[in-house]
Amino acid sequence: MKRPQSPWWWVPTLYFAEGIPYFIVNNISVTMFTKMGVPNGEMALFTSLLYLPWTIKPLWSPFVDIIKTKRWWILAMQLLMSAAFVLLTLTIPHPSAAVIASGHTPINLFTITLLLFIITAFASATHDIAADGFYMLALSEDKQSFFVGIRSTFYRLSSIFGQGVLVYIAGSLEKSTGNIPLSWQVTMGITAALFTAIALYHTFALPKPGRDALRTTDGKPQTFGDVLREFDHTFYTYFHKPGVWLAIVFMLLYRLPEAFLLKMVNPFLLGTTATGGLALDTDTVGIVYGTIGVIALTVGGIIGGIAASRWGLKKALWPMAASMTLPCATFVYLSICLPHDLVVISTCVAVEQFGYGFGFTAYMLYMMHFSEGKYVTAHYAICTAFMALSMMLPGLVAGYIEEAIGYRDFFWMVMACCLATVVMTMLVRRKIEPEYGKKH
Repeated sequence: MKRPQSPWWWVPTLYFAEGIPYFIVNNISVTMFTKMGVPNGEMALFTSLLYLPWTIKPLWSPFVDIIKTKRWWILAMQLLMSAAFVLLTLTIPHPSAAVIASGHTPINLFTITLLLFIITAFASATHDIAADGFYMLALSEDKQSFFVGIRSTFYRLSSIFGQGVLVYIAGSLEKSTGNIPLSWQVTMGITAALFTAIALYHTFALPKPGRDALRTTDGKPQTFGDVLREFDHTFYTYFHKPGVWLAIVFMLLYRLPEAFLLKMVNPFLLGTTATGGLALDTDTVGIVYGTIGVIALTVGGIIGGIAASRWGLKKALWPMAASMTLPCATFVYLSICLPHDLVVISTCVAVEQFGYGFGFTAYMLYMMHFSEGKYVTAHYAICTAFMALSMMLPGLVAGYIEEAIGYRDFFWMVMACCLATVVMTMLVRRKIEPEYGKKH
Protein backbone atom coordinates (compact mmCIF):
# COMPACT_ATOMS: atom_id res chain seq x y z
CA MET A 1 0.00 0.00 0.00
CA LYS A 2 1.37 3.41 -1.02
CA ARG A 3 2.17 5.70 1.91
CA PRO A 4 0.51 9.13 1.91
CA GLN A 5 2.65 11.99 0.61
CA SER A 6 4.18 13.95 3.49
CA PRO A 7 2.82 17.53 3.70
CA TRP A 8 6.42 18.74 3.92
CA TRP A 9 6.77 17.84 0.25
CA TRP A 10 4.02 20.14 -0.95
CA VAL A 11 2.68 22.60 1.67
CA PRO A 12 5.75 24.91 1.61
CA THR A 13 5.99 24.97 -2.20
CA LEU A 14 2.23 25.36 -2.68
CA TYR A 15 2.05 28.51 -0.55
CA PHE A 16 5.30 29.87 -1.96
CA ALA A 17 3.70 29.44 -5.39
CA GLU A 18 0.49 31.09 -4.14
CA GLY A 19 2.36 34.24 -3.17
CA ILE A 20 4.56 34.76 -6.24
CA PRO A 21 1.86 35.78 -8.77
CA TYR A 22 0.09 37.95 -6.19
CA PHE A 23 3.22 39.98 -5.50
CA ILE A 24 4.21 40.09 -9.17
CA VAL A 25 0.82 41.49 -10.17
CA ASN A 26 0.22 43.87 -7.26
CA ASN A 27 3.71 44.96 -6.21
CA ILE A 28 6.33 44.20 -8.86
CA SER A 29 4.09 45.79 -11.50
CA VAL A 30 4.21 49.09 -9.56
CA THR A 31 8.00 49.10 -9.45
CA MET A 32 8.37 48.02 -13.08
CA PHE A 33 5.97 50.61 -14.49
CA THR A 34 7.57 53.32 -12.33
CA LYS A 35 11.04 52.44 -13.62
CA MET A 36 9.70 52.37 -17.17
CA GLY A 37 8.65 56.01 -16.78
CA VAL A 38 4.86 55.57 -16.61
CA PRO A 39 3.32 58.58 -14.76
CA ASN A 40 2.13 57.89 -11.21
CA GLY A 41 -1.53 58.57 -12.01
CA GLU A 42 -1.80 56.00 -14.79
CA MET A 43 0.50 53.55 -13.00
CA ALA A 44 -1.59 53.58 -9.81
CA LEU A 45 -4.91 53.44 -11.67
CA PHE A 46 -4.10 50.41 -13.80
CA THR A 47 -2.15 48.46 -11.17
CA SER A 48 -5.00 49.03 -8.68
CA LEU A 49 -7.49 47.59 -11.16
CA LEU A 50 -5.44 44.40 -11.02
CA TYR A 51 -6.84 43.89 -7.49
CA LEU A 52 -10.26 43.27 -9.04
CA PRO A 53 -10.05 39.44 -9.32
CA TRP A 54 -9.34 39.11 -5.57
CA THR A 55 -12.28 41.45 -4.90
CA ILE A 56 -14.82 39.44 -6.89
CA LYS A 57 -13.48 35.91 -6.47
CA PRO A 58 -16.40 34.87 -4.20
CA LEU A 59 -18.57 35.17 -7.32
CA TRP A 60 -16.99 32.11 -8.93
CA SER A 61 -15.53 30.26 -5.95
CA PRO A 62 -18.58 27.89 -5.67
CA PHE A 63 -17.96 26.65 -9.20
CA VAL A 64 -14.42 25.60 -8.31
CA ASP A 65 -16.15 23.09 -6.01
CA ILE A 66 -18.31 21.45 -8.66
CA ILE A 67 -16.07 21.56 -11.74
CA LYS A 68 -13.14 19.14 -11.52
CA THR A 69 -11.11 18.67 -8.32
CA LYS A 70 -9.11 21.18 -6.27
CA ARG A 71 -5.90 19.46 -7.38
CA TRP A 72 -6.90 19.89 -11.03
CA TRP A 73 -7.58 23.61 -10.50
CA ILE A 74 -4.24 24.12 -8.74
CA LEU A 75 -2.24 22.49 -11.52
CA ALA A 76 -4.27 24.11 -14.32
CA MET A 77 -3.87 27.59 -12.84
CA GLN A 78 -0.16 27.11 -12.18
CA LEU A 79 0.41 26.02 -15.79
CA LEU A 80 -1.67 28.96 -17.05
CA MET A 81 0.34 31.40 -14.93
CA SER A 82 3.60 29.81 -16.11
CA ALA A 83 2.52 30.44 -19.70
CA ALA A 84 1.57 34.02 -18.83
CA PHE A 85 4.99 34.66 -17.25
CA VAL A 86 6.73 33.28 -20.35
CA LEU A 87 4.65 35.56 -22.58
CA LEU A 88 5.34 38.51 -20.28
CA THR A 89 9.05 37.86 -20.71
CA LEU A 90 8.74 37.79 -24.49
CA THR A 91 6.46 40.82 -24.88
CA ILE A 92 7.77 43.43 -22.41
CA PRO A 93 8.02 46.72 -24.36
CA HIS A 94 11.36 48.49 -24.74
CA PRO A 95 10.72 52.26 -24.60
CA SER A 96 13.80 54.35 -25.31
CA ALA A 97 15.94 55.74 -22.51
CA ALA A 98 14.81 59.25 -23.44
CA VAL A 99 11.12 58.35 -23.16
CA ILE A 100 11.70 56.65 -19.79
CA ALA A 101 13.69 59.62 -18.49
CA SER A 102 10.87 61.99 -19.47
CA GLY A 103 8.52 60.24 -17.03
CA HIS A 104 5.74 60.27 -19.61
CA THR A 105 5.87 56.76 -21.06
CA PRO A 106 2.34 56.09 -22.41
CA ILE A 107 0.54 53.30 -20.60
CA ASN A 108 -0.93 52.04 -23.89
CA LEU A 109 2.55 50.84 -24.75
CA PHE A 110 1.96 48.15 -22.10
CA THR A 111 -1.44 46.92 -23.32
CA ILE A 112 -0.25 43.33 -23.83
CA THR A 113 1.63 43.42 -20.52
CA LEU A 114 -1.50 44.56 -18.67
CA LEU A 115 -3.61 41.91 -20.41
CA LEU A 116 -1.19 39.20 -19.28
CA PHE A 117 -1.19 40.64 -15.75
CA ILE A 118 -5.01 40.46 -15.75
CA ILE A 119 -4.94 36.82 -16.86
CA THR A 120 -2.38 36.09 -14.15
CA ALA A 121 -4.52 37.90 -11.56
CA PHE A 122 -7.66 35.88 -12.35
CA ALA A 123 -5.65 32.65 -12.41
CA SER A 124 -3.97 33.54 -9.11
CA ALA A 125 -7.29 34.36 -7.40
CA THR A 126 -8.72 31.04 -8.61
CA HIS A 127 -5.57 29.26 -7.46
CA ASP A 128 -6.04 30.78 -3.98
CA ILE A 129 -9.56 29.33 -3.76
CA ALA A 130 -8.41 25.87 -4.84
CA ALA A 131 -5.23 25.82 -2.73
CA ASP A 132 -6.97 26.77 0.51
CA GLY A 133 -9.70 24.19 -0.13
CA PHE A 134 -7.14 21.52 -1.03
CA TYR A 135 -5.19 22.25 2.17
CA MET A 136 -8.26 21.45 4.26
CA LEU A 137 -9.16 18.35 2.25
CA ALA A 138 -5.67 16.84 2.13
CA LEU A 139 -4.78 17.32 5.80
CA SER A 140 -6.38 16.16 9.03
CA GLU A 141 -7.39 18.84 11.54
CA ASP A 142 -4.29 18.34 13.69
CA LYS A 143 -2.01 18.65 10.66
CA GLN A 144 -3.91 21.70 9.44
CA SER A 145 -3.14 23.38 12.76
CA PHE A 146 0.50 22.26 12.69
CA PHE A 147 1.19 23.48 9.14
CA VAL A 148 -0.69 26.79 9.34
CA GLY A 149 2.50 28.48 10.53
CA ILE A 150 4.54 26.74 7.83
CA ARG A 151 2.22 27.90 5.04
CA SER A 152 2.24 31.48 6.38
CA THR A 153 6.04 31.47 6.58
CA PHE A 154 6.48 30.34 2.99
CA TYR A 155 3.88 32.82 1.78
CA ARG A 156 5.93 35.56 3.46
CA LEU A 157 9.10 34.14 1.90
CA SER A 158 7.45 34.48 -1.49
CA SER A 159 6.85 38.14 -0.60
CA ILE A 160 10.55 38.61 0.15
CA PHE A 161 11.40 36.79 -3.08
CA GLY A 162 8.97 38.89 -5.14
CA GLN A 163 9.47 42.32 -3.60
CA GLY A 164 13.05 41.82 -2.45
CA VAL A 165 15.05 39.32 -4.50
CA LEU A 166 13.43 39.98 -7.89
CA VAL A 167 13.60 43.77 -7.48
CA TYR A 168 17.25 43.46 -6.40
CA ILE A 169 18.00 41.33 -9.47
CA ALA A 170 16.30 43.88 -11.75
CA GLY A 171 18.26 46.70 -10.13
CA SER A 172 21.58 44.89 -10.41
CA LEU A 173 20.95 44.12 -14.08
CA GLU A 174 19.95 47.74 -14.64
CA LYS A 175 23.29 48.89 -13.23
CA SER A 176 25.35 46.37 -15.20
CA THR A 177 23.56 46.81 -18.55
CA GLY A 178 22.21 50.35 -18.35
CA ASN A 179 19.06 48.99 -19.98
CA ILE A 180 15.93 49.19 -17.79
CA PRO A 181 13.55 47.24 -20.09
CA LEU A 182 16.11 44.46 -20.56
CA SER A 183 16.66 44.19 -16.79
CA TRP A 184 12.92 43.59 -16.25
CA GLN A 185 12.71 41.20 -19.18
CA VAL A 186 15.46 39.03 -17.72
CA THR A 187 13.86 39.25 -14.26
CA MET A 188 10.52 38.08 -15.64
CA GLY A 189 12.35 35.28 -17.45
CA ILE A 190 13.81 34.10 -14.14
CA THR A 191 10.33 34.22 -12.59
CA ALA A 192 8.86 32.25 -15.50
CA ALA A 193 11.53 29.55 -15.25
CA LEU A 194 11.14 29.19 -11.47
CA PHE A 195 7.35 29.15 -11.51
CA THR A 196 7.23 26.65 -14.36
CA ALA A 197 9.57 24.37 -12.41
CA ILE A 198 7.31 24.59 -9.34
CA ALA A 199 4.22 23.85 -11.45
CA LEU A 200 5.85 20.77 -12.97
CA TYR A 201 7.04 19.64 -9.53
CA HIS A 202 3.48 19.87 -8.19
CA THR A 203 2.16 17.55 -10.88
CA PHE A 204 4.09 14.82 -9.05
CA ALA A 205 4.27 16.16 -5.47
CA LEU A 206 0.63 17.03 -4.80
CA PRO A 207 -1.23 14.10 -3.24
CA LYS A 208 -4.59 12.82 -4.48
CA PRO A 209 -6.74 12.77 -1.34
CA GLY A 210 -9.95 10.81 -1.54
CA ARG A 211 -11.90 13.76 -0.15
CA ASP A 212 -10.85 15.91 -3.11
CA ALA A 213 -13.85 14.90 -5.19
CA LEU A 214 -16.81 16.62 -6.77
CA ARG A 215 -19.30 17.91 -4.22
CA THR A 216 -22.53 15.99 -3.79
CA THR A 217 -26.03 16.64 -2.48
CA ASP A 218 -27.79 13.59 -1.04
CA GLY A 219 -25.22 11.35 -2.72
CA LYS A 220 -25.70 12.93 -6.16
CA PRO A 221 -23.26 15.30 -7.90
CA GLN A 222 -24.18 18.93 -7.28
CA THR A 223 -25.74 20.76 -10.22
CA PHE A 224 -25.33 24.42 -11.15
CA GLY A 225 -28.83 24.93 -9.73
CA ASP A 226 -27.74 23.54 -6.37
CA VAL A 227 -24.71 25.81 -6.34
CA LEU A 228 -26.70 28.90 -7.31
CA ARG A 229 -29.23 28.30 -4.54
CA GLU A 230 -26.43 27.84 -2.01
CA PHE A 231 -24.66 30.90 -3.44
CA ASP A 232 -27.80 33.07 -3.10
CA HIS A 233 -28.41 31.88 0.44
CA THR A 234 -24.82 32.62 1.45
CA PHE A 235 -25.05 36.22 0.29
CA TYR A 236 -28.56 36.63 1.69
CA THR A 237 -27.47 35.53 5.16
CA TYR A 238 -24.32 37.67 5.00
CA PHE A 239 -26.16 40.89 4.18
CA HIS A 240 -28.79 40.16 6.85
CA LYS A 241 -26.27 39.80 9.66
CA PRO A 242 -26.79 42.32 12.50
CA GLY A 243 -24.56 45.38 11.98
CA VAL A 244 -23.53 44.33 8.47
CA TRP A 245 -23.29 47.85 7.04
CA LEU A 246 -21.14 49.11 9.91
CA ALA A 247 -18.90 46.07 9.41
CA ILE A 248 -18.58 46.74 5.68
CA VAL A 249 -17.71 50.42 6.21
CA PHE A 250 -15.14 49.38 8.83
CA MET A 251 -13.58 46.88 6.39
CA LEU A 252 -13.40 49.59 3.72
CA LEU A 253 -12.02 52.41 5.87
CA TYR A 254 -9.86 50.88 8.64
CA ARG A 255 -6.91 50.52 6.23
CA LEU A 256 -7.54 53.75 4.30
CA PRO A 257 -4.20 55.41 5.20
CA GLU A 258 -2.22 52.30 4.24
CA ALA A 259 -4.24 51.83 1.04
CA PHE A 260 -3.17 55.29 -0.18
CA LEU A 261 0.36 54.96 1.15
CA LEU A 262 1.11 51.50 -0.23
CA LYS A 263 0.60 52.51 -3.86
CA MET A 264 3.04 55.44 -3.61
CA VAL A 265 5.84 54.00 -1.46
CA ASN A 266 7.96 52.57 -4.28
CA PRO A 267 7.44 55.56 -6.64
CA PHE A 268 8.53 57.82 -3.75
CA LEU A 269 11.59 55.72 -2.94
CA LEU A 270 12.58 55.52 -6.61
CA GLY A 271 11.53 59.05 -7.65
CA THR A 272 14.09 61.73 -8.41
CA THR A 273 14.78 64.50 -5.93
CA ALA A 274 13.34 66.95 -8.48
CA THR A 275 9.96 65.24 -8.09
CA GLY A 276 10.29 65.07 -4.29
CA GLY A 277 11.45 61.43 -4.17
CA LEU A 278 14.43 59.80 -2.45
CA ALA A 279 16.17 58.72 -5.70
CA LEU A 280 17.13 55.26 -4.44
CA ASP A 281 18.48 52.67 -6.85
CA THR A 282 16.16 49.81 -7.77
CA ASP A 283 18.30 47.17 -6.07
CA THR A 284 18.42 49.30 -2.91
CA VAL A 285 14.61 49.46 -2.86
CA GLY A 286 14.60 45.66 -3.14
CA ILE A 287 16.62 45.52 0.08
CA VAL A 288 15.02 48.41 2.00
CA TYR A 289 11.35 47.85 1.21
CA GLY A 290 11.19 44.36 -0.27
CA THR A 291 13.34 42.69 2.38
CA ILE A 292 13.74 44.81 5.53
CA GLY A 293 10.19 46.13 5.20
CA VAL A 294 8.64 42.70 4.66
CA ILE A 295 10.57 41.23 7.62
CA ALA A 296 9.32 44.08 9.84
CA LEU A 297 5.79 43.50 8.54
CA THR A 298 6.03 39.80 9.39
CA VAL A 299 7.42 40.43 12.88
CA GLY A 300 4.66 42.98 13.50
CA GLY A 301 2.06 40.42 12.49
CA ILE A 302 3.54 37.75 14.77
CA ILE A 303 3.67 40.09 17.78
CA GLY A 304 0.17 41.30 16.92
CA GLY A 305 -1.11 37.74 17.04
CA ILE A 306 0.51 37.16 20.44
CA ALA A 307 -0.88 40.44 21.80
CA ALA A 308 -4.38 39.76 20.51
CA SER A 309 -4.45 36.29 22.09
CA ARG A 310 -3.54 37.82 25.47
CA TRP A 311 -5.66 40.97 25.35
CA GLY A 312 -8.60 39.91 23.20
CA LEU A 313 -9.80 41.89 20.18
CA LYS A 314 -11.69 44.58 22.09
CA LYS A 315 -8.71 45.57 24.24
CA ALA A 316 -6.23 45.23 21.34
CA LEU A 317 -8.25 47.32 18.89
CA TRP A 318 -7.13 50.79 20.05
CA PRO A 319 -3.37 50.10 20.22
CA MET A 320 -3.55 48.26 16.90
CA ALA A 321 -5.49 51.10 15.27
CA ALA A 322 -2.84 53.50 16.57
CA SER A 323 -0.08 51.37 15.10
CA MET A 324 -1.87 51.42 11.73
CA THR A 325 -1.96 55.21 11.72
CA LEU A 326 0.89 56.82 13.66
CA PRO A 327 3.80 55.17 11.75
CA CYS A 328 2.49 56.84 8.55
CA ALA A 329 4.22 59.93 9.97
CA THR A 330 7.57 58.36 9.04
CA PHE A 331 6.83 59.09 5.38
CA VAL A 332 5.91 62.68 6.20
CA TYR A 333 9.36 62.94 7.79
CA LEU A 334 11.07 61.30 4.81
CA SER A 335 9.31 63.58 2.31
CA ILE A 336 10.28 66.70 4.28
CA CYS A 337 13.89 65.84 5.13
CA LEU A 338 14.75 63.66 2.07
CA PRO A 339 17.56 61.87 3.95
CA HIS A 340 20.35 60.06 2.12
CA ASP A 341 21.32 57.80 5.01
CA LEU A 342 20.08 54.28 4.22
CA VAL A 343 19.95 53.40 7.91
CA VAL A 344 17.50 56.25 8.53
CA ILE A 345 15.40 55.36 5.48
CA SER A 346 15.39 51.64 6.34
CA THR A 347 14.42 52.38 9.94
CA CYS A 348 11.49 54.56 8.83
CA VAL A 349 10.26 51.89 6.40
CA ALA A 350 10.67 49.17 9.05
CA VAL A 351 8.75 51.19 11.68
CA GLU A 352 5.89 51.87 9.26
CA GLN A 353 5.70 48.26 8.09
CA PHE A 354 5.94 46.88 11.63
CA GLY A 355 3.05 49.12 12.64
CA TYR A 356 1.02 47.99 9.66
CA GLY A 357 1.69 44.31 10.44
CA PHE A 358 0.76 44.79 14.10
CA GLY A 359 -2.39 46.80 13.32
CA PHE A 360 -3.55 44.50 10.54
CA THR A 361 -3.99 41.71 13.12
CA ALA A 362 -7.05 43.49 14.53
CA TYR A 363 -8.52 43.76 11.03
CA MET A 364 -8.15 40.03 10.41
CA LEU A 365 -9.60 39.18 13.82
CA TYR A 366 -12.55 41.47 13.24
CA MET A 367 -13.34 39.73 9.94
CA MET A 368 -13.25 36.38 11.76
CA HIS A 369 -15.49 37.80 14.49
CA PHE A 370 -18.03 39.10 12.01
CA SER A 371 -17.99 35.85 9.99
CA GLU A 372 -18.93 33.64 12.93
CA GLY A 373 -21.98 31.48 12.39
CA LYS A 374 -23.23 28.64 10.21
CA TYR A 375 -21.58 29.92 7.02
CA VAL A 376 -18.33 31.07 8.57
CA THR A 377 -16.08 30.02 5.65
CA ALA A 378 -18.24 31.55 2.93
CA HIS A 379 -18.87 34.72 4.93
CA TYR A 380 -15.15 35.12 5.63
CA ALA A 381 -14.50 34.86 1.89
CA ILE A 382 -16.93 37.74 1.32
CA CYS A 383 -15.10 39.73 3.99
CA THR A 384 -11.80 39.19 2.16
CA ALA A 385 -13.46 40.57 -0.98
CA PHE A 386 -14.22 43.81 0.90
CA MET A 387 -10.63 43.71 2.17
CA ALA A 388 -9.31 43.66 -1.40
CA LEU A 389 -11.79 46.39 -2.39
CA SER A 390 -10.51 48.57 0.48
CA MET A 391 -7.06 48.50 -1.14
CA MET A 392 -8.23 48.82 -4.73
CA LEU A 393 -10.47 51.91 -4.50
CA PRO A 394 -7.96 54.34 -2.91
CA GLY A 395 -5.23 53.03 -5.20
CA LEU A 396 -7.24 54.02 -8.28
CA VAL A 397 -6.81 57.71 -7.46
CA ALA A 398 -3.64 57.73 -5.32
CA GLY A 399 -1.32 58.43 -8.24
CA TYR A 400 -3.42 61.28 -9.63
CA ILE A 401 -3.61 62.89 -6.17
CA GLU A 402 0.17 62.64 -5.77
CA GLU A 403 0.73 64.18 -9.21
CA ALA A 404 -1.57 67.07 -8.26
CA ILE A 405 -0.13 67.89 -4.82
CA GLY A 406 3.33 66.26 -4.63
CA TYR A 407 4.72 63.62 -2.28
CA ARG A 408 4.96 65.82 0.83
CA ASP A 409 1.33 66.96 0.78
CA PHE A 410 0.24 63.49 -0.30
CA PHE A 411 1.74 61.97 2.85
CA TRP A 412 0.12 64.70 4.96
CA MET A 413 -3.18 63.70 3.34
CA VAL A 414 -2.48 60.08 4.33
CA MET A 415 -2.08 61.25 7.91
CA ALA A 416 -5.44 63.04 7.69
CA CYS A 417 -7.02 59.76 6.50
CA CYS A 418 -6.01 58.24 9.85
CA LEU A 419 -9.11 59.96 11.25
CA ALA A 420 -11.23 57.41 9.34
CA THR A 421 -9.42 54.57 11.13
CA VAL A 422 -9.97 56.20 14.51
CA VAL A 423 -13.68 56.84 13.94
CA MET A 424 -14.38 53.33 12.64
CA THR A 425 -12.44 51.77 15.53
CA MET A 426 -14.51 53.75 18.02
CA LEU A 427 -17.78 52.62 16.40
CA VAL A 428 -17.09 48.89 16.02
CA ARG A 429 -15.34 48.45 19.36
CA ARG A 430 -18.71 48.83 21.10
CA LYS A 431 -20.02 45.76 19.26
CA ILE A 432 -17.23 43.35 20.27
CA GLU A 433 -17.45 40.99 23.22
CA PRO A 434 -14.66 41.63 25.78
CA GLU A 435 -13.43 38.03 25.72
CA TYR A 436 -13.40 37.51 21.94
CA GLY A 437 -10.01 36.35 20.68
CA LYS A 438 -8.50 36.06 24.17
CA LYS A 439 -6.64 32.85 24.95
CA HIS A 440 -8.09 31.09 27.98
